[in-house]
Amino acid sequence: MGTLRSMYKKNEPITMITAHDFPSAHVADAAGMDMVLVGDSLAMVALGMEDTSEVLVEEMILHCRSVARATKAAFTALDTAIRFVKEGRVQGIKLEGGKEMAPTIAKITRAGIPVLAHIGLTPQRQNALGGFRVQGKTADGAMRVLEDAFAVQEAGSFATVLEAVPAEVASIITQKLSIPTIGIGAGNGCSGQVLVQVDMTGNFPPGRFLPKFVKQYGNVWAESLQAIKAYHEEVKTRSYPAPEHTYPISQDELGVFSKAVRGKADGQ
Repeated sequence: MGTLRSMYKKNEPITMITAHDFPSAHVADAAGMDMVLVGDSLAMVALGMEDTSEVLVEEMILHCRSVARATKAAFTALDTAIRFVKEGRVQGIKLEGGKEMAPTIAKITRAGIPVLAHIGLTPQRQNALGGFRVQGKTADGAMRVLEDAFAVQEAGSFATVLEAVPAEVASIITQKLSIPTIGIGAGNGCSGQVLVQVDMTGNFPPGRFLPKFVKQYGNVWAESLQAIKAYHEEVKTRSYPAPEHTYPISQDELGVFSKAVRGKADGQ
């Protein structure tokens, strides 16, 4: 927490990325990410669910524990509360919602658990918001997002995610707050940024829809597909494993073993 506050005071951008298991958390930590989020997006990217509302607390805790084992430097966060801290071994939780969530945030922070708020587009409330739509596109809408930001700040959140908000609106909100904002589809005027790791690394098949704000920094799917196809072909043609992938035995020992096998086959 002290490191995040220091970066915020120095106006140093805060880096944040999602992870859903030990390998994805391990590489995020090795890359020097400031925060690792075990987001409920794992419902789709790790569990193949239709949306985030399907994932269960027990499933989140399992993934949480996996990520916590890999993160040494990064600050972890996710959705829900004390069970995630005690059982999931995380350092804080993320809660979606603004003014209506403020009393819950206040209760959790008073218990000594850091809370990362999440306002603007809140995926778990997509139906109430009319689907995945940009929030704050009108003056009234922008004011509602600002009011939510003030509410979660007052409730004790250490920072807030700002999702799918016009860049200019997000910049103004960031300037008005005294806690960091972590943007996702909210422009570069936020205190930091977060992306879903599977999206930004390109670890998905061609043709998948990506939100406008996602920049694909790699093509993990293509690289993995090429490698696994090559493995498949080499196994089929018996070119793998090659001699360099096998363990040797001396000709003398092999001869003794072969003779013993022949003896057993002959009933000796």
